Formats: sequence, C-alpha cells, structure tokens
Amino acid sequence: MAEPVGHEDFKKTACILCSINCGLEVKTGGKDGRELLKIRGDKDNASSQGYLCNKASRLNHYQTGADRIDSPMRRRPDGRYEKVDWDTAIREVAAGLKRVKDAYGGEKIIFLGGGGQGNHLGGLYSDGLQKTLGIKYRSNALAQEKTGEYWVAGKMFGGGPHGDFENAEVAFFIGKNPWQAHGFPQARKVLREIHKDPARAMVVVDPCLTDTARLAEYHLQLRPGTDAWLLSALIAVIVQEGLEDTAFITARTTGFERIRDHFAAIPVREYASICEVDEDLLRAAARRIAQAGSTAFFEDLGLQQTVNSTLSSYLHRILWVITGNIAKKGGNNIALSLISVTDASKGNVSAKRKAGPRPKRVSPVLGSRIIVGLLPCNEVAEEILTDHPDRFRAAIIESSNPVHSYAGSARMREAMRALDFSVVIDVAMTETAREASYVLPASSSYEKHECVFFQIEFPKNFFQLRHPIVSPLPGTLPEPEIHTRLIEALGGLNPAPVGLLRAAAKLGRRSFAAAFFALVALRPKVLKVAPSLLYRTLGGTLNGHDAAAPFWALCHQFVRRNARYAANAGFDGSRWAAGEKMFDTLIGSRSGFVFCASDDYEDSWNRMTQEGGRIQLHLQELFPRVAALDTRALDRPAGYPFVLAAGQRRGETSNTIIRDSSWDTKSKAASLYMHPADAEALQLETGEEVEITTPSGSARTSVALTDSQRPGFIALPNGLGLDYRQADGTEIRIGISCNDLTTNENRDFFAGTPWHKHVPARIEKVARAAE
Repeated sequence: MAEPVGHEDFKKTACILCSINCGLEVKTGGKDGRELLKIRGDKDNASSQGYLCNKASRLNHYQTGADRIDSPMRRRPDGRYEKVDWDTAIREVAAGLKRVKDAYGGEKIIFLGGGGQGNHLGGLYSDGLQKTLGIKYRSNALAQEKTGEYWVAGKMFGGGPHGDFENAEVAFFIGKNPWQAHGFPQARKVLREIHKDPARAMVVVDPCLTDTARLAEYHLQLRPGTDAWLLSALIAVIVQEGLEDTAFITARTTGFERIRDHFAAIPVREYASICEVDEDLLRAAARRIAQAGSTAFFEDLGLQQTVNSTLSSYLHRILWVITGNIAKKGGNNIALSLISVTDASKGNVSAKRKAGPRPKRVSPVLGSRIIVGLLPCNEVAEEILTDHPDRFRAAIIESSNPVHSYAGSARMREAMRALDFSVVIDVAMTETAREASYVLPASSSYEKHECVFFQIEFPKNFFQLRHPIVSPLPGTLPEPEIHTRLIEALGGLNPAPVGLLRAAAKLGRRSFAAAFFALVALRPKVLKVAPSLLYRTLGGTLNGHDAAAPFWALCHQFVRRNARYAANAGFDGSRWAAGEKMFDTLIGSRSGFVFCASDDYEDSWNRMTQEGGRIQLHLQELFPRVAALDTRALDRPAGYPFVLAAGQRRGETSNTIIRDSSWDTKSKAASLYMHPADAEALQLETGEEVEITTPSGSARTSVALTDSQRPGFIALPNGLGLDYRQADGTEIRIGISCNDLTTNENRDFFAGTPWHKHVPARIEKVARAAE
C-alpha cells in the first residue's frame, strides 16, 4: 500500500460512475477499515474542482457488496463452484487457455471487457496477455454505443472532436441528458450557467422531456428513431437559407459539392412531419445554431442505440462542420491523450500508429466490420453458437458482464455455456461469472491503483492516477498482478531479462532505460508484454506504485512526440528531464494533473490525420444511405404499439457496478415510465403492476406516470435487474433486466450497435388477485 489505511483523514480519489470521474475525498473506516463512510468533492482536482453529483453517495454499495468474491472459484462438473488457491487457479486457467490455443489457434479466444467505467489500468496489462495468447478479436462496452461515432469521426477528421460547453454560445445535445449522464466536467454547473445567460441557448433533441430539455430554449421532441430525418432537416434549412459558413467550407473541407444538392432539395416540412416536430421550431433551432458565434455538440446513447445510428452520427457532424464549429473556443476541438481508450481497445498501448490506410478487418464468422479494434457486442453470441470452423472456443472476460449487458441475455448465456473454456476477472459474482469455467477475484477500484483513459479535455488535458485508499479484500488481486501471473505461466515473460532489468532499475532510471532499450533492440518481441515487464522490474523501485510502471514509458513517449504541449503544461527542458518530471508528477499528484496544454484553438488542426488536413464531408460508405432514408425502418411488428427505451439514466440509477440496490427502499428506480395519456387509455395509475412484452420476452414491474415521456414512448431504467446476494445468502432482483427484453438481431447496419432505445413493446395491466 502506498498510503496508510484506517486513519480518519479524507483520502483523495475519484468517482467511477461515469466517464468524467470527478475528484473525491473519502473518509474510510467501518468494518475492516474498508468502507467508504463519507464522500465529498475534491477542490484540488484540476478538472472537477470540488464539483460532485448525487451518484457518488452510493459508492459504498459497490465497495462492500455482499456478492464480492474473495477467492478464485472453479466450476465443478455439477455446475457448482468451489474455492481454490491462487497458484492452482493461475496454473489451471493458463492451461485451459493454452489448450484452446494449441488446438484451434489463439484467434479462437475472444477478449471481452478490459476495464470498467473507471477501471482502465488493467487494460494495459490485459493487452500483453492477449498478445501472448495470439488473441485477435476483442470487444467491450464501447461497441454497445460508440463505434459508429468513432468510425465517422475517424473518416471525417482523423480524430475525435469534443465540445467546449463551458464557453459555447449554443449547446446542442442529441440523445443526451447531461444533467443525469454528464459527459463533460461540472455538467450541471455549466448547464445552469447557459440557462441563466440570455445571450446563450440550448438545443435538445430527445423524445423525452429530460432535466436538460426543461432548461432548453429549443426542445425538438422528436418521434423515437427519426434522428436521421431531423438532422437532415436541420442541415437542409441551413443550406436552403444560405446559412452555411462558405469560407470555412472552402478552406477546410472537401466533398461539400457532392452532398449539397441533396440537402438543398429536402422537403423540410415533410421531414418535420415524419419526426412529428413543429417545423417553425425546427427552423428556428437551425438558424440559432448557424448564426451563433460558437456551438458545441454532443451525441450520446439516445442517438447511438436507435435506428440509423451511424448515419445520424455522420449527419450530426455535417451539421456542425458546415457551420464552422471546429477548432475554436466554444466549438469542438481535438484533445491529445496520454493514452486514449480507443488506442487501448486496438492494442496500441506502446507502438506509434502507422500512417496510411489500415487493412480491412472483419469478424471471423459473420464478416462484420471491426471498428477501433472492436467486434460488435451484439454479434458475440452468433460468433460462438455455430458450427463454423472459425467460431470462438474460449473467452477471457474482465470487468464486464455480457450476460446482463449485451442484447439478448438468454442467447449470451447460452453462448457462454457453449464455450470450451472461459474465465471471468471481476470483483463480484456477476451473471456472467456464474456461467464461467473459472472466476478470478479482483480488488475493487478503491483497493488498488487505477485510472481512466477518457482524456478528452481541451485546451488543457488532465490525468489522475488514483491511489488505493483502503486495504484490498483478502483473497483478491489487482488486475496487473493477475494478468502478469498468467503471462508468466504461459511463458510470455522470460526470467533472465526480468532479472537483468531489475538489477538495472536499482542503479537508477537512466541505467534502466539503457538496459530496457538494449533489450528491446535485441528482442523486440518483449514489447508485446511491456506493461508486465515494466511492472516486474521498474515497478519494484516505485515505493508501492508498481502498477504505474507502464506510465514511465508513456510519459516519455508523450513528451517526445508532443514537446510543445508538454512544455506548456510545465514539462519542459530536455526530453529526458521532461519525461521524468511528468512521470514523477503523475505518481505524486493524488488530485491529478494537467499533462497537456494547447496555446491556440487552431491546434486542433494539427491533430487531424486526414490528407491535407481537410474534413471529409462526403463519405461514400454512408452518404447513399442518407440520400435514401426509408421510414419502413421505423415500423413495429403488429401488436406492439409502444416504443421502449430499454435503459434510461435517471437520478435514482447509476450503472451496474452498483449491484446492491438496497438503497432503493421504495423501488422507485425500477418503475416503467409512461405518459399519462397512455396510462389513461390503459386505465393505469401510478404504482400499478404491468406486464411489458417485447418480441423476445416479458417481465413485470410497476408503472410511474410522468410528462417527461412522449406519448407512445415508454422507458425502463438502466443499471437494474441484477441478481444480488444479500448478507443472509438469499438472492433478490430489483427491477427488470432490460436485455431479457431485447434481441441481438436489432442492430445498426454499419456498426452493429443495438437498438436499445427502439424496442417494440406492448403493455398490459396485471389484474390483482381477489382478496
């Protein structure tokens, strides 16, 4: 441990319940000193500056969950699990994976997960395990939502721009409710500031009257699934009224002439009618966006998990490019990461990305597109449940629960049982763990060093290495140790060079660097397991911060490639001195630190990799589908009059790492939200029990009437429906597991992302038994 445990002072860390990871100060104690007793915002955190929302108050339910695992678990022939020691577990898991590799090849093993919402450090180490085994295919939660957006951003810009909402004149949100889901620092504070300023405005595109929409000047409450028509209509108004930024388009883009005529001919009134949105309001919103000095844009799951999601991601970017809202204050800008979550997904944790086009990669059975190194989550079951010779035979699953979180839970459960071998690495006995051959218990995010790779801020970018604030649960190990032990058991780490590098590390980092790079020159294959090699060698000299060892190389790499931006953040001087200073700062700054600072918003242009630095407005793979939008995609099967959003972020919910729902004493979070007009037609009142049925399943819950829902559009909350073991050993389930009601067949044609926000459904009142 790098910090004493059990004292009464507040300890600095961060929240792990959304991608923003606000800084926290936590007082620990209670049973065994591992409980999170009091939680407050960390004012020293350079990003959140003391800001905190309500979700962090529930973190002790994650930390002290009764279904945490404290021993490796081996599945017996009768299906029950038995505890085994770590040496046995590592030996047998390595042997099980090796059997599959030797018989079928490492490419028949799939890796799922690799770091939860605030738990990315293990992903650095799992990359070495995957390369040791020859694993070629992986997937994680990003493939449930973001891959279409990432593909579009890569093709158009060669990077991922993000909005500067703090300084934007207009904020545009589509399928996004930042009041609950955040997405940028100090979200609620920023939203309040925009709302109170008469010179600023918000445009919200959402079927629901969300907390954010209630603050907006323009709420386009569209019919579910019609995002592509609405975005097309907004672009059409701008083009038809000559509001596009012609000078910007000419100077910075290519392909506008190939798409302009389509938008010039769009019948805006007809498209507004399809969306069931007032045409005058739509036109006014388009004009406000185009005429603003700056507009920042954000799309999220409401768009990315519905009909035409990748097309809509494309149209969304056309909208803000033709209005010139990139590389400017209050617009959209491209940050530089120490290591990005997409590079980690692709396995690019140490090597520089090669220039030029990448070879097309597809999944082994279905031939589906692989984006940022990720196979579509919705197709994993189909890549297993087949007699195809290239089907997956084994799986490593880390910090992920695909049986609960992937569309079509029953199908994914069947797929898990069909594997020759599987191992789950997690803190709890999840629904997926209960189907695995082996379960390896990880320490919680507050019992080990951790971090996130969501580094998207501009002009200053921020990183925080979280230190452990409580002792690990006995019997658990951090993921760096688990992966490194498996690599060693598989012969991926040669003891001889490890010994030499350990000796060099004792002489200082200069000596270690000379020895390390000499080894790389002699045996370049050691880079495959570089994080574990650094962990076992340099890590021993870091005064308890062993798991941070890979960041030594990443800090030096960042300074070498981005000297100006590092110097702006205070890391100047020689490259060696700057890299060492950054690494020491990374380890020592418990509230995090700014590692990259741009001195000009024009720096965004330096981060685009498209030829000539021009934004590509015409994408051949997508534009023909934009020009041929078909309303038949919105049709629902007969007998299913409602559209269900299977997973809605609410003030009462967070995410599924909070497995203990005992805080919801009134079962408020589990309710099905419905508009009062729909309830009246079904003769329903708040609190009554209903049965919800979709083409793939049914479940029962209570109904809550709210004007936040659009008529015909119903919603179930995210993060519930988990089978949770209570302290007395009994199991309970609060709420509905949404993916018992979804199917993996309903997915985006391009990226394979699921239609969780557009599920056909019907509702029936449950008759009460006679008293």
